[in-house]
Amino acid sequence: MAEKDKAAGTSADESWARRGATALRRAFDVREGRASWPQIRKRFVGGSKLDGTHMCILIVAMLIASIGLNTDSTEAIVGAMLICPLMGSVLAISYSVATADVRLLRHAAAGLALQMVICLATSTIYFLLTPIPFETSALLDNSTPTIWDLLIALAGGFAGGLGNSRKQEPSTLIAGVAVATALMPPLCSAGYGIAQQSLPRFAGALYEFGVNVVFIALAAEVVLLLLHVPLHRDVNDDGIVTPQESEEAVAISHRLRRHVIIGTLVFAIPCLIVTTGVVQETVQQHTKSSADTAATISQTSDQYETALTTQELKAVQPEVERYSVGTEYGFDAGPSQPTKRIVATVTSSRTLSKDEQDRAEALVRVHVPSVDEVRFAMDTASPSTE
Repeated sequence: MAEKDKAAGTSADESWARRGATALRRAFDVREGRASWPQIRKRFVGGSKLDGTHMCILIVAMLIASIGLNTDSTEAIVGAMLICPLMGSVLAISYSVATADVRLLRHAAAGLALQMVICLATSTIYFLLTPIPFETSALLDNSTPTIWDLLIALAGGFAGGLGNSRKQEPSTLIAGVAVATALMPPLCSAGYGIAQQSLPRFAGALYEFGVNVVFIALAAEVVLLLLHVPLHRDVNDDGIVTPQESEEAVAISHRLRRHVIIGTLVFAIPCLIVTTGVVQETVQQHTKSSADTAATISQTSDQYETALTTQELKAVQPEVERYSVGTEYGFDAGPSQPTKRIVATVTSSRTLSKDEQDRAEALVRVHVPSVDEVRFAMDTASPSTE
């Protein structure tokens, strides 16, 4: 009987576990609400088409971003990222890898490379002509890639891939992804590095752009794989899919994914190294700042030599228990003219005589010549010796 009850309890637990797992799968089911495959392909690939309008928008966006970085204008930088058309080529690359479409991959990669050249040329020309040749904080921030940039690119790419695969139009979501992942500012910083003939600045900024591109594309590709996007099996693009082409498409897909995994891991190594250095530098700066602050507070709190004066007062007058110096503010000259007075207070275990007070005050004024008043008080908690 006990065994039956135990078996029934185990069965009930398994049932609840299955229900919980099913509920989680339904809650995070990215396939629900998916657009048709032709529509998804159109959204992912359509933005990579290069024409005159695309190029003009690219140059204008690059110019706005360069001005924003040069003048530390957040509004200009955000505006440039919103109208920047670079994201289209990145998403097309992710789609081509997920579907093993080698021809599309070459086309999208070539288009992205051409846009990079145009962006670098535009930003370099601007920074050669600008009357403000100084490096701003915005330029510096976009030439130092860290693990946080990588994580933002992953999250943004996942959101972008998910948005492009929905039935509803993803325009608002894609705009947010463009701002969060910031493809354009690193290219501006790279152009600044060329204009200033600074190889470290150019290399760092270009690497940050590469981190954004690689991990946005990787995350968007993961979304497509979760959706089970069909492979591009017409390898020869002749309109006829043969069994040999299907096998070749599967082999190409495995090879591409293997290369992507290895490439992204290798590509992330410098980012991790830079992040380690940035974290260590930040900790050191914080520690130094805390130490400097503590030293400043200590120096300020004892600027009247209260510790030394207390020792001397106790040596001259053993009844002295405490000594302090502070600043008092009053309005004797009117409410609009506050006055400041330095007041010293000597607290003793009994009431000091007039001679004892005079000696104590003379000692105080040796250490604090600017003192306005020396007050004497008796500690009521101490027994009087009078």
